[in-house]
Amino acid sequence: MNLIHRTLLAGLGLLALAACGTESPKDKTHPATDPHGTQAAIPAPPKKKPFDGLPGMPPVLDPKDVYAADRPGKLSPVVKDFPSRVYVPNSESDTVSVIDPKTYEIIETIRVGRQPQHVVPSWDMKTLWVNNNRGHTLTPIDPKTGKAGKEVEVHDPYNLYFTPNGKYAIVMASLDRELVFRDPHTMKRIKTEPVTCYGVNHADFSLDGRYFIVSCEFSGELLKVDTQRMKVVGQQKLPFDGAMPQDVKISPDGKRFYIADMMADGMWVLDGDKFTEPTLLRTGKGCHGLYVSRDSREMYVSNRGEGSVSVFDFTKNKLTKKWRLPDGGSPDMGGVSADGKVLWLSGRYDSEVYAIDTRTGKQLARVPVGSGPHGLAVYPQPGRYSLGHTGIFR
Repeated sequence: MNLIHRTLLAGLGLLALAACGTESPKDKTHPATDPHGTQAAIPAPPKKKPFDGLPGMPPVLDPKDVYAADRPGKLSPVVKDFPSRVYVPNSESDTVSVIDPKTYEIIETIRVGRQPQHVVPSWDMKTLWVNNNRGHTLTPIDPKTGKAGKEVEVHDPYNLYFTPNGKYAIVMASLDRELVFRDPHTMKRIKTEPVTCYGVNHADFSLDGRYFIVSCEFSGELLKVDTQRMKVVGQQKLPFDGAMPQDVKISPDGKRFYIADMMADGMWVLDGDKFTEPTLLRTGKGCHGLYVSRDSREMYVSNRGEGSVSVFDFTKNKLTKKWRLPDGGSPDMGGVSADGKVLWLSGRYDSEVYAIDTRTGKQLARVPVGSGPHGLAVYPQPGRYSLGHTGIFR
C-alpha cells in the first residue's frame, strides 16, 4: 500500500471516529427514528402547570375529584376521637336532638335560640354552629363533649358557610338580603355584600375555590360570587315560573353544579364557570337536599314532597334508582355517615329523622324528634376542612 492510500485510509478513520465520538453531558438527547430512518431528539415533557386555587386554600388532592378527602372512615386527627352523633335542629321546638347512630336513640336534647335551621361544622372542624335564625344568634357545640357554649350574636343566620381558605365565615342572611363575611372564630362582621334577590340560603364552591354559587329561594334566582373579592359577579333568573332553588352541590370533576328546586321537582344542572342558563333534570316532587356518596360515584337527592330519595350516577350522568320511604315522609336535609353506609335525613313535616341504607335504599330507622327538624349534621365526617352547611368537606 503506497503512501497516498495509507493517508486516505487514516483520514477516513478519523472521520468515522468523529461521527460516533463521545457526547457531552450537556448535549445528550434521547434519539428516535422517524419512518424515513433519520434520527430526531425527543423533547422533554412540558412542566405541569400548577393548580391556581384560592390563595391560602389547602392543596387540591385530585383535580378530577373534589371529594377525594371524603373516603369512608378517613377522619382527620382533629375529629377522630369525637363520638359519632347526629345533631338535629328542631326549628319549631328551639332545640337540638342528639342521636346515637348505633342505637337510633336520642341521648340528649339541647336548648338553643329561636328557630334553629342548620347545624354547621366550622372550617377547622372543632365546633358545630347552630344557626338560630329568628333568635339572631349562633350556638356553639363542642362535638367532643356534646356541650353547648355561650351564644354569639349574629343577625339573621339562616345558613352558614366558610371560604375554602378558612379566612371567612359567610352568613346567608336570608331575610336581610345579605351575604355577610365574618371572622370564622369570633363571628365579627368584616364585610357585607347586599344582594337584590330574595332568600339566599344554600351554596357550594368551585373546584379552585375562587367562586361559589348561591341559591335564592324566594325569587328563583342564582348568584355567582367571587370568593376573594367577596362580591357578586353574576346573577340569573331560573327558567321556570315559580322556581324555588334549595341545596347546591358541585360534581366530583368540578365541571357542573346541581341545584335542587322544590317547585320544579328536580335539579338544575349548571356550568358554573360559564354561568349560562342551566337545564332541568326532574327527580321527584319537592326536590330539596343533595348528598354525595363516599366513593364520589353517586348523589342522593331527597324529594321532600313525595317521601322519596332519587339516586343520581355521576359517571352515567343519569338517575338510576328511586327509594321510597315506607309510610311516606318528608325527607329534607342531612348527611352521610362516616363509613358511607347510612344516609340520615330530617323529616321536616313529620317530627322525625330517617336512617336509610345507602346500598339497598332500605329504611333502617325512623327516630321521633322535636317539631320542624331541618338541617341535621352527621358528625364527625371524613375530610380535611369544612365549607359549612350540614357538612361539605374537602
